[in-house]
Amino acid sequence: MKTTFRTIPGCPPALGPYSLAVQTAAHLLFVSGMTPWDPATDKIERGTIAEQTRLVLENIRRIVTEAGGDLADTVSCRVYLGKMSPENFKELNAVYAEYFAGENPPARATVGAQLPGDFDVEIECVVAMKNKA
Repeated sequence: MKTTFRTIPGCPPALGPYSLAVQTAAHLLFVSGMTPWDPATDKIERGTIAEQTRLVLENIRRIVTEAGGDLADTVSCRVYLGKMSPENFKELNAVYAEYFAGENPPARATVGAQLPGDFDVEIECVVAMKNKA
């Protein structure tokens, strides 16, 4: 059994045949790759890597909260950077640490990728949920 989240207030709409997140009976929430969509403008943000990363992580936070979870329970993240450079990686890490600091940060992979829509950051994650699916 699974619970799907196709639309969530204040989050970007799923623009294809996918859900924003899926919660499994095993109490895992799989959040689809989120982009730097700004709910205030209903557009993709083209600012700095830090600004884009913050928007992405806020979108993820909204999804996790709507599903009844807590961002602190994230167990894994996959980060995609449109341009893998030392500067972009450092800027991404500075903002990422604001959300996942502490002794038990999630596992993570960061890769360079050509992202659709020509944005610079996309992040997907898995969260261990305390509630039942």
